Amino acid sequence: MTVYWAPLNKGHTSPHLAECSSWPPSDSMAFPAGFGWGASTAAYQVEGGWDADGKGPSVWDTFTHQGGERVFKNQTGDVACGSYTLWEEDLKCIKQLGLTHYRFSLSWSRLLPDGTTGFINQKGIDYYNKIIDDLLANGVMPIVTLYHFDLPQALENKGGWLSEAIVESFDKYARFCFSTFGDRVKQWITINEPNIFALLAYDLGIFPPGIPHIGTGGYQAAHNLIKAHARSWHSYNSLFRREQKGMVSLAIFAPWVEPADPNSVSDQEAAKRAIAFSLDFFAKPIFTDGDYPEVVKSQIAFMSKKQGYPSSRLPEFTEEEKRMIKGTADFFALNYYTTCLVKYQENKKGELGFLQDVEIEIFPDPSWISLGWIYMVPWGIRKLLKYIKDTYNNPVIYITENGFSQGDPASLDDTQRWEYFRQTFQELFKAIQLDKVNLKIYCAWTLLDNFEWNYGYNKRFGLFHVDFEDPARPRVPYTSAKEYAKIIQNNGLEEHL
Repeated sequence: MTVYWAPLNKGHTSPHLAECSSWPPSDSMAFPAGFGWGASTAAYQVEGGWDADGKGPSVWDTFTHQGGERVFKNQTGDVACGSYTLWEEDLKCIKQLGLTHYRFSLSWSRLLPDGTTGFINQKGIDYYNKIIDDLLANGVMPIVTLYHFDLPQALENKGGWLSEAIVESFDKYARFCFSTFGDRVKQWITINEPNIFALLAYDLGIFPPGIPHIGTGGYQAAHNLIKAHARSWHSYNSLFRREQKGMVSLAIFAPWVEPADPNSVSDQEAAKRAIAFSLDFFAKPIFTDGDYPEVVKSQIAFMSKKQGYPSSRLPEFTEEEKRMIKGTADFFALNYYTTCLVKYQENKKGELGFLQDVEIEIFPDPSWISLGWIYMVPWGIRKLLKYIKDTYNNPVIYITENGFSQGDPASLDDTQRWEYFRQTFQELFKAIQLDKVNLKIYCAWTLLDNFEWNYGYNKRFGLFHVDFEDPARPRVPYTSAKEYAKIIQNNGLEEHL
C-alpha cells in the first residue's frame, strides 16, 4: 500500500451507477464453491528479528535506522509483530478466521543474507518451511511473495533496481525459492506492487534507498522490475512447472479512476491516462504484447522532448525482450484500495515528475467518507474488475490486497470499517454474478496491525489488533475479524442487498 494514489484535494462530484434494490432475488449472496478467502502480510512489516539467526540487513533496516523523520516517529520494523518468534500466534489468528489462503512474503536477506546464493541461511529456510508446513497441515494454501519491498542492502549497494544486474540476481533468488519451497507452494507472486515501489523508492525517494531521481529513476526501476519478473516466470516455466504444477504472477496496485467531469473530453482522456500509467504500465507488457501502452510511450516522449531530453526518459524494450515479457503471468493479482476522480492538469512549465508526465490532478468526491488516505467507494472495485476482464481477455483474478485503515483505536469495535468490507463483498458478488468476472480468491490486507512503511505503527489495517507497547505483542480480534470469519464460514453474505 501507499499514499501515492491518495486524492490531493476536494471539490468535484461524480455520479455512479445505482443497483436495483430487488437484486439478488434470494436472501443469500453465496460465492462460488471453492472460492478462496485469505489475508495477507509482508515479511518486513510483521516479522521483526531484523538481525536474528544470520539474517542480513535489508534496505528497510538501513533506512529506518538512519532516522531523519522519514518514518512516523522514527519507528522501525526491528520487532514489528514479532512474527519471527511468534508464528504460532499468527497461525492461531489464521485458524480463528478459518482462512483458506494465507499470503505472506519471504525476506530475501533472511534466506540469502547478501542477496546471493553464495551463502544460504538455513535458519531462514527452517522458518519458512515451518510456516508452509503448518499452513498445509491446517488446510490453508500458502500464496508466497518473493519480493515485498525489502531488497538486501548488499544488492542496493551495487545499484539496486536501477542496475541491469538486478535482473539476474532476482532470477537466481527466485530459482532458489522455487527449488526450496515449490514442492509445497503452488501460488507465487514474484514482485509486490512494482508500479508503486518503483515510484516511491527510485523516483520520489520516499522509500529506501531514499534518494530521489525525479522523472527518471522510477521508469528505469520499473523497466528492470518487469524484466526480472519475466525472467523468473520463464525459469519457473522451464525448470519447475512440470513437476511442481504451480502458478506465477505479480501483484499490481491500481485504483479505479473516474473523470471528474464525465462530459469533459479532456477529463475522460485524463482518466484513461491515469489507468494506463498505473495498471496498464505493467499489465499490458506482461498480459498482452510485451510493451508499454502507446499512450504512456507517447506521453513520456512528448514531455521528455519538451524538457530538452535527447530521447524519451522511458527506456525501450528490445524486440527480444518484448517476446520474453509477453505472456508471463498465470493469473492477474490485484491490490485495490481506493477510487479517485481525475481531471486534466496541463504541465505548462514542463516540470519533471510522474503526475506531471500523466498531466492529471487527483481528488475525491466530497461526499466520500475516508479512513486515512483511502476513500470508501465500494463500487470502484467492481468497475476495476470489469475493466481487467474486458481489457485482458477475462483472466483468472486474485485480489491479493484490499483493506481499510484506522488510527490507534480506542475500541476493538471497528463497526464502521467492517461496513465497508461488507459493501466491498457485495460488489465482488455482483462482479462475479452479473459481470462474469473470473475472480477466484480474495485476500484482506492485513492479518495483523503492523509496520505500515512510512506510517510506522500509526495506520492500522489489521483484522487483529496488536499492542506494540506489550513485549508479548498480543493479537486480539477486531469486530471485523469476527465478521470476516462468518463470511468465510458461509462462503458469502447471508443477507439481501
